[in-house]
Amino acid sequence: MAVVGWIARPHGLRGQVVVNAETDFPAERFHPGAELFIQRGGSVERLVAATVRFQRDRPVIGFAGVEGIDAAALLAGAELRIPFDRLRRLDEGQYYRHDLVGCVVEAAGGERLGVVKEVEGPLTGSRLVVETDHGELLIPMVAGICRTIDVKTKRIVVDPPEGLVGLNRPSR
Repeated sequence: MAVVGWIARPHGLRGQVVVNAETDFPAERFHPGAELFIQRGGSVERLVAATVRFQRDRPVIGFAGVEGIDAAALLAGAELRIPFDRLRRLDEGQYYRHDLVGCVVEAAGGERLGVVKEVEGPLTGSRLVVETDHGELLIPMVAGICRTIDVKTKRIVVDPPEGLVGLNRPSR
């Protein structure tokens, strides 16, 4: 399943929660009747949005069956997910975070740096977490550094600023 947000905290006394959206389509993902999933206690639970409003561009959601601040507090920190098959088809040149995991990362000169282990950070200011032979390497997801992203061939070509790659190499 794909992460589309996470529950930050309870909001008010009636069981609503504030959500930090991890999607470019918050109105499409978070609306009354939206079906979202969380993992809790080793199992996947289905949550249905009963009420949704946006406050400072963040969804405030009341889930069916979640009554009161105590019940809402138990959801804090949970990732909200949807099945991959419910994701919107993206235009050419666009991709989801999970599409980048497993991509081989190469420097513009052809040197293989490693493989993307995860993508971290907010939508603006994301970083590729690349597993290298020398540990993790964080590469900012900006056009000036990530020159080519091809999710079909699972390849990313980067032109990192001087010194970035060396940060993870042991000193000699």
